[in-house]
Amino acid sequence: MALTNMLRQRLFSRTFSSHAGPSRWTTPGHQERPNGYLFNRTPPPPGQSRKWEDWELPCYITSFLTIVILGVGLNAKPDLTIETWAHQKALEKLAAESSSSSSSSD
Repeated sequence: MALTNMLRQRLFSRTFSSHAGPSRWTTPGHQERPNGYLFNRTPPPPGQSRKWEDWELPCYITSFLTIVILGVGLNAKPDLTIETWAHQKALEKLAAESSSSSSSSD
């Protein structure tokens, strides 16, 4: 009983604590308040464009090519479902029956 109370108290104090100081999992951060810019970047002056970083162009090219390759590849894959196979076999069987019945009636 004492062990379960001790475990419950430790778990509750870690997960639902209300103290605002630094803990093992969170830190208070370095800013006093958010500045409202995405990724904490200030926008460039008017008339200037943002300079791309080294990783951006390869990332965008790779993402675009991945989407194109997956789009083409998934649309061009063969239809190997059991329903399609059974439909083709049924059509072949109907064609064989109709050709045999037409040749036997002649």
